[in-house]
Amino acid sequence: MAAAIDLQSYQEPILFLATAGIVVPLFHRLRISPVLGFLAAGALLGPYGLGRLMPSYPWINWITFTNPEGTSRLAEFGVVFLLFTIGIELSWQRLRTLRRLVFGFGSLQVLLGAAILGLVFYAFRTVETITAATIVGLALALSSTAIVIPVLAERKRLNTAPGRASFSALLFQDLLVAPILFAIAVLDTSRPEVTPSSFAILVLQAVVALVLIIGLGRLILRPFFQLVSATKSPELFMAACLLVVLVTSLIAAVSGLSMALGAFIAGILLSETEYRRAIDVTIQPFKGLLLGVFFVSVGMSLDLFRFLEAPLLILSLAATVIAIKGISIVAIGRPYGLNTAEAAETALLLGPGGEFGLVILGAAMMAGLVPAGIGQHLLLVTTLTMVAIPLLARLGQRLGRKLEVRQPLDPLAAVAPPTDEVGRVIIAGYGRVGQLVAEMLERHKVPYLAIDLDPARVASERKAGKPVFYGDGTYPEFLRACGIDRALALVITLDTLSSIEGVVSAARQECTDITIVARARDARHATQLYELGVDDAVPETIEASLQLTEAVLSDIGVPMGLVIASIHERRDEFREILRRKNPKRDPDRVVFQARRRVGKAAPSAVTEQTTEVET
Repeated sequence: MAAAIDLQSYQEPILFLATAGIVVPLFHRLRISPVLGFLAAGALLGPYGLGRLMPSYPWINWITFTNPEGTSRLAEFGVVFLLFTIGIELSWQRLRTLRRLVFGFGSLQVLLGAAILGLVFYAFRTVETITAATIVGLALALSSTAIVIPVLAERKRLNTAPGRASFSALLFQDLLVAPILFAIAVLDTSRPEVTPSSFAILVLQAVVALVLIIGLGRLILRPFFQLVSATKSPELFMAACLLVVLVTSLIAAVSGLSMALGAFIAGILLSETEYRRAIDVTIQPFKGLLLGVFFVSVGMSLDLFRFLEAPLLILSLAATVIAIKGISIVAIGRPYGLNTAEAAETALLLGPGGEFGLVILGAAMMAGLVPAGIGQHLLLVTTLTMVAIPLLARLGQRLGRKLEVRQPLDPLAAVAPPTDEVGRVIIAGYGRVGQLVAEMLERHKVPYLAIDLDPARVASERKAGKPVFYGDGTYPEFLRACGIDRALALVITLDTLSSIEGVVSAARQECTDITIVARARDARHATQLYELGVDDAVPETIEASLQLTEAVLSDIGVPMGLVIASIHERRDEFREILRRKNPKRDPDRVVFQARRRVGKAAPSAVTEQTTEVET
């Protein structure tokens, strides 16, 4: 007879998996970081949320997390795997390349922010001791790697100056976490009083552990993974990855260091091997799930009723933290090559708190170094600032764009676009896609004018003799200055949804009958652009699939004529499907508009271009 099943023991794993299954797709659809969803789920389903109702409604026990201690032990491995993957990404070569920003800008950002915040909290008697003020300042000076990096990647801002500065500062902060946690462990008030001799022993243990991990790692890790990979077994490779993470973490923990530091060092050692990418891919699912557990556990410790008791205090503290960090970042940005616009965007990205700040505050409260009351308030403050990161990132980009316009431009980039030429095509965005469009227009002898918001690119292309001009196509006045009322067409090749839609709206506001062809992210975005009034929207996903189909059909021997005909037919079908919400424009009117626009141009150009449009 089968043993009775204790459903209570399976409750929390099932509840967490159900939470992950709901939170990740929902927040992905809303374009919000799942981190915020896990925090909200933990707060709602934790002891300070629905758990408060358990005495009156015992059945709520089945939909709440009732074992915070057990969850926190599992959540610790989320931080371990996060630091391991950060170590994997941090090769010595990358660290050398970014060393000025990492150890210069990053260290100043943390030290200056922590010093000011610590002094403010100590001066207003929010905390009673210098030690508590220092820990609070350091915790609040850290920013969110888990949210900022995905936000930058989604907006394609990682390779910009604010992106590089933010990444470098976050990298230094990640390096700093392990020493801070070690210091908190040493100062733990639950231990016997720390004497000079005991402190020296702890430091000696830490040094021996580091030497052991680094020495054995250099000797063993590469041959070990060579042996494992020779079996060509994905399961064995996965087991080897987990073994390395766990063993290095436990060696560090036994020696008095944090488990996260041991995993981080193992990641750095493996970053220089040929197995770096394979290990990273293998670890990602575990890191994602365990980080979800970590953020749920953090959410469980949030008492939202504290916010209802003192909302003005919590909000003012959150605003103060962002303001102090932001001002300090702007102040130190210029020596490291950031202009006012770039420093402002970086400040709004790094101003909010981060997940490691939550870890440090939690550890400090457990060690008795920070009072539980103020610690709970600061957990709420940090979480609120993290929630604001996507909004602040959008605000920072817009603010940076406005400030950038006021920066002195290269004389070549400051040239105003000519307005007297007719029958040309305007290209909004002169990146890789825009340059290819311009090249094809040149081959067909169609005049064009390109606009772009990157002053360095504009100056470079103008030196090469290209008709590229600096300006923002989302402003109708600028499009008017480009002569949009006499242009043959407008091609939008920008890569951000808001910018594309902004240019379409501005163009339609200024000129209702111009032909607009726009780049679209996918079919859904293309439909939205048709509703805004574009004549043709080209979805990247559909075009990529059609090109793949064309390549495979021709490679397997289908006659090229049939392939091209079928691809064109399928493209037309897609176009008609996407246009259903926006009635197709009258082709005769399009030809008439084209003739009218080029009617003032040279006779040869009129004949050639009108013939192409009619065809």
